[in-house]
Amino acid sequence: MQDELIARAEAWLAEDPDADTRAELAALIDAGDVTEIAERFSGTLQFGTAGLRGELGAGPMRMNRSVVIRAAAGLAAYLKAAGQAGGLVVVGYDARHKSADFARDTAAVMTGAGLRAAVLPRPLPTPVLAFAIRHLGAVAGVEVTASHNPPRDNGYKVYLGDGSQIVPPADAEIAAEIDAVRALADVPRPESGWETLGEDVLDAYLARTDAVLAKGSPRTARTVYTAMHGVGKDVLLAAFDRAGFPAPVLVAEQAEPDPDFPTVAFPNPEEPGAMDLAFAKARETGPDLIVANDPDADRCAVAVKERGEAGDWRMLRGDEVGALLGEHLVRRGARGTFAESIVSSSLLGRIAEKAGLPYVETLTGFKWIARADGLRYGYEEALGYCVDPDGVRDKDGITAALLITELASELKEQGRTLLDLLDDIAVEYGLHATDQLSVRVEDLTVIADAMLRLRERPPTRLGGLAITNAEDLTKGTDTLPPTDGLRYTLDGARVVVRPSGTEPKLKCYLEVVVPVGSRDGLPEAHAEATALLAAIKRDLSAAAGI
Repeated sequence: MQDELIARAEAWLAEDPDADTRAELAALIDAGDVTEIAERFSGTLQFGTAGLRGELGAGPMRMNRSVVIRAAAGLAAYLKAAGQAGGLVVVGYDARHKSADFARDTAAVMTGAGLRAAVLPRPLPTPVLAFAIRHLGAVAGVEVTASHNPPRDNGYKVYLGDGSQIVPPADAEIAAEIDAVRALADVPRPESGWETLGEDVLDAYLARTDAVLAKGSPRTARTVYTAMHGVGKDVLLAAFDRAGFPAPVLVAEQAEPDPDFPTVAFPNPEEPGAMDLAFAKARETGPDLIVANDPDADRCAVAVKERGEAGDWRMLRGDEVGALLGEHLVRRGARGTFAESIVSSSLLGRIAEKAGLPYVETLTGFKWIARADGLRYGYEEALGYCVDPDGVRDKDGITAALLITELASELKEQGRTLLDLLDDIAVEYGLHATDQLSVRVEDLTVIADAMLRLRERPPTRLGGLAITNAEDLTKGTDTLPPTDGLRYTLDGARVVVRPSGTEPKLKCYLEVVVPVGSRDGLPEAHAEATALLAAIKRDLSAAAGI
């Protein structure tokens, strides 16, 4: 068994095109580190609806050039089988370790397979790639990014010609073509033949960003901005400049791309501590709001200053920003479908209903939200907002930042803030308060065990509230395809439990709805909601054994 494992590692080493991972694997073989080798060769990274994502390193269970070349060859075979031979594939990439190499390999494989390939001119936000697919009439697109994952990770996200991320059955069909790739020597990889795109594609994207703002709207709100060591800064600054907003004050320590993300434990605005430097800059400069992108700038975080002299800065929840943008678009007369995922607040549905707009609830992820018929606006609680679906059929942290800053500017002209509008929304629709119980694990069996426990011994009450309906989403519903998740409906509350699709996390999404009679009742409603969320979280944690 050990000899077979070493033989597999040596065979992998012999065809590995990357000097770094060759040296890494050779050192493991020389050291006889069977445990580490076994971990890297225990299977292969699975290609799914999130594409590929994993830790960088040598071997089939890591992200590396060998794995990417196979993935690209599988995608090329899938496209050709679908009658897309000779079609254009656009490739984008972020500033993580190996991203440029993976993008170049993808372009080479596409060219060798008889497709046309075009690579974005430099590391750019994911929404620029999503835009370029539709703008250039491509048959597919690839973005090399691990989004907000830890520095050691990278990933491979695949879009088809409609500009949306893949969904079943395309993922399984591509995965089957990847599995059919044998030796890397069988995959033609010419040294040239693809196009490196110029600035015109970025200019076209930036011209499109203007469309999200209302003509003549106020542009006075002042912002502090952090790119979180990612690729968002230059594009966001250009978009803000075109729009006529004051130039954002930058969090200098996080402004430039850095694949090691030195100032944060996790480069995700939602993670504790990630926004500390932005808060410090805001205390120093007194802006109207803080805007943050994640490293590939498809997500947008917003922070505001609490009321009063002693008020400090706090992050708005994704659901709060989602409601603010929805309300803003309704007031501007937006028509079309509002869509969100099942883990996001039910508040958007109420806003859409009052406005007489179609509303759709989808599975988690923009690959589903983007496919809503007649989509005008879609969001997900994990800081993802699609405010211009005709331009970018995916979440876009640049255009979302423009739209929330326009809203803050309009409110500023009225002597009001985003918090004032949130209060208005709570009085109008009830206070929709959300929270999350999120558990990061080293051992994935912890997640499987928790899901099994909830299925075998389902709770009947949470936070003192009776569960009125319990759904196992693996069976699907009238409106949703099957997915690994559980949904509990309570009297005045809702809970969804699911494993994360991109990180080793079990995620539990909680929402309570507390009626509010007037603005005077808001403090009491907030206190009630906070206590109820804490009680539900406590009971759910016990029921899941986490």
